[in-house]
Amino acid sequence: MADIQPQDHRAYMQLALEQAKKSPPKPTNYRVGAVIVDTSSNEILATGYTLELPGNTHAEQCCLLKLAEKHGVSEDNLGYVLPKTLSLYTTVEPCSKRLSGNLPCVERVKRLAGNIKTVYVGILEPETFVAENTGRTSLKDAGIEVVAVEGFEKEILEVATAGHIKS
Repeated sequence: MADIQPQDHRAYMQLALEQAKKSPPKPTNYRVGAVIVDTSSNEILATGYTLELPGNTHAEQCCLLKLAEKHGVSEDNLGYVLPKTLSLYTTVEPCSKRLSGNLPCVERVKRLAGNIKTVYVGILEPETFVAENTGRTSLKDAGIEVVAVEGFEKEILEVATAGHIKS
């Protein structure tokens, strides 16, 4: 899929940003991209973007649903079939609350706390839809490191908010 050197966090974030650009612009959501990497083999296991799959799907959710389908398990059972050496790259901090009633992405990631060791984020979630996102703290409490990949903030925000009414 992509020839990225191990631990090249900027290149993986760029790939996540390219995924985000595939998401349809809408005033009611952020366009987010995500990439899951097995750090032991440097293999990209899944990519995803907001609204890639049917329903009100988020980028991280799409990655996990595609992995579940690939392995023939439910999303709940992914931890049994995935390596214990994963990193998640996401352009926007995983959500801690879903206004749609779907399971928040933070909860999906926490279910894989034994597999996902680090979440790399491009920007923290703006408070447009969910004020006081507690995702970062919740992930850290589950033993998952959260690391900012700097230098993409302006472009990520432009992509994320395409379709929003600018005031």
